[in-house]
Amino acid sequence: MDILDTFFNVPVLIRTYPLLLWGLWVTIQIGVVSIVAGLVLGLFLALARLYAHPFVRGMARVYIDVLRSIPILVLLIVIYYALPFLGLRLSPFMSAVAALSLVSAAYTAEIFRAGIEAIPLGQFEASRALGLSPRHLMVDVVLPQAIRIVIPPLTNNCINVMKDTALASVVAMPDLLKQATQAQALTANPSPLIGAALIYIALLWPLVGMVSRLERRFAQADR
Repeated sequence: MDILDTFFNVPVLIRTYPLLLWGLWVTIQIGVVSIVAGLVLGLFLALARLYAHPFVRGMARVYIDVLRSIPILVLLIVIYYALPFLGLRLSPFMSAVAALSLVSAAYTAEIFRAGIEAIPLGQFEASRALGLSPRHLMVDVVLPQAIRIVIPPLTNNCINVMKDTALASVVAMPDLLKQATQAQALTANPSPLIGAALIYIALLWPLVGMVSRLERRFAQADR
């Protein structure tokens, strides 16, 4: 048996394609929900760390530092296997979303914070001189400029979240990697894993290219 029959067996890939396609749909669901939840929570944490009461700022900083230090796999196992002992049982889908969202929010918060702090102080002073309220200052002046700055790193973070959805297979979630592993066991051939890798590349490569284009465009605009 040569390398093509072992790793690129076309009949096996065709036979297992429906399983991989279903796994891709589950992966996209987990990824999109986790990304949206991470963005919302991350923005809240960034604003809390910058402008909230000192105690709240301290708690936000502890959350960000701790969640950035915990491997997602460890957090996922704790959420899925340990929380039921405390009376809170989450489905595999919700466990995966919770773990990915909590960690993504910590990184997103730091990205938003860096973007907000990159706004020149003159923008804040001019807005206050015009009599803008803190809410209008943030919504109309600061966030539109900060979002433009943080789009490339946020997109990179979204790519990482989509890749980390593969960890959902640990809690028996039928994501792309889980389906590929099951297909490999059924066919006694690793070709489904190669097929899953190719699907990940097809899904994420456009996002990687978009990040590069955005970085070049913003670099040219800043010159």
